Amino acid sequence: MARATVEQPPAATGTTLVVAVGLGVAFLLFMAFLNVVKSGNLLNESNLLYASLIFYSGAGTLYLGFGITGTPAYIRYASLATWAGLIANTGAVAHRWYEAGHPPFASIYEMLLMFVWTLAALTLIAEQKFKVKIIGTVTMPVAIVGVVLMQLLRTDVHPLVPALQSTWLHVHVTLAMLAYAACALSFALAMMFLIKDKMKTETFLAATSLFGVATYLGVLTRFEKWGGFSVIAWNPEEKSEVFLSRGVRLFVVIPDLGWLLLLVLAAVAAPLVLYLVWRKTQNEAFLNMANRAVFLSILLQVLALVFFLLRARDGRYASLDADGLFPTALAASPFILSGLVGGVFVSLLYLLLLWRRSDLERMLPAADELDRITYKTIAIAFPLLTLMIAAGAYWANRTWGSYWSWDPKETWAAITWLVYAGYLHMRITRGWRGRRAAYFAILGFAVVMFTFFGVTYLLPGMHAYA
Repeated sequence: MARATVEQPPAATGTTLVVAVGLGVAFLLFMAFLNVVKSGNLLNESNLLYASLIFYSGAGTLYLGFGITGTPAYIRYASLATWAGLIANTGAVAHRWYEAGHPPFASIYEMLLMFVWTLAALTLIAEQKFKVKIIGTVTMPVAIVGVVLMQLLRTDVHPLVPALQSTWLHVHVTLAMLAYAACALSFALAMMFLIKDKMKTETFLAATSLFGVATYLGVLTRFEKWGGFSVIAWNPEEKSEVFLSRGVRLFVVIPDLGWLLLLVLAAVAAPLVLYLVWRKTQNEAFLNMANRAVFLSILLQVLALVFFLLRARDGRYASLDADGLFPTALAASPFILSGLVGGVFVSLLYLLLLWRRSDLERMLPAADELDRITYKTIAIAFPLLTLMIAAGAYWANRTWGSYWSWDPKETWAAITWLVYAGYLHMRITRGWRGRRAAYFAILGFAVVMFTFFGVTYLLPGMHAYA
């Protein structure tokens, strides 16, 4: 059966990409050095995180170059860049620990700092120990988004609230970050298994479009009448969200941005609609149109991202709940930004698959090996999740007098545990292997991400600080 043909970009040869990335990294580091040399405080947390962002971005570019061309030199230098980013990331963790006087586990910013560090470390382990050389193509962009989000979140150090003044905080959060990073790695391995297992490219097309639809439906919960888009007001002096009353945030409305996001929703849904029409008619023209629609959706997603950055950055807008104009900032909407960036990233990964499917399959280990490594990763993550919940329950009883209070974070942590328990149960007792097991791993990571980010943002409770 004929498939959509897309003109492939010319492959990079030799050390061209290595030199280009190296020069880019050197230039950005030099410019950063010039900006901070006057302050005399070179090795602070912000500078170290910026350095890690530069190195992770260089590594991500080289991993992507390896995925497209298969040039072995790219992987070697990508690993070196990842090591450099990890060292800078470690410096940021150490600096935060020193400044705060306690391990960096007390806020969503600090947890994200540790999550990115663990993810980078596990990427290098998977690459060296299990020879999954292309794993960084998925994990490094996640690390990059994590570091970018950290630039938007509150970074000031506050004394620990009484509930957090416990050694169990360190135990609980350390287990959580190790478990979540292992879950992220199992997700990347499961996706690569599906590629190696010959899942049809058009199925990935439908999944990519479905992810985009879900992302923009979530974002458009902020859609206001007459096409406005509501975001949280921001107090630039206190660097904090503005509240109307205790627990009630003040929202401002950016005019017309909602219409653009609605248009993007239609664009990301178009490939899915065309795919369904193709499934019904088996007319290859619709599949070709669906692949072309992905290009259009990427352009519109990038346009929406740029407009959001321009409009939400240091703007002042009216509110439906109070008189006057109120400022907002990107720091007030980090999860909306991450959703927009994530949509672009997933769509670009699909294009990589569309262009270089055969090359990617050749670079990956055997499907059985990927399935086995995914199982091993989850077999590590599950005990960590179990110990995390147990430590959290014991800590809660000592702090609040109850082991379990059905706080949203607790509830979703339990759901995460049940998903991975189901994976292990079905694999051990029913012999589930292959695609069914991969689907479980992917579902588990989706629940992890909602537990980590979505609950914190949408369902505040006793864990609102994390």
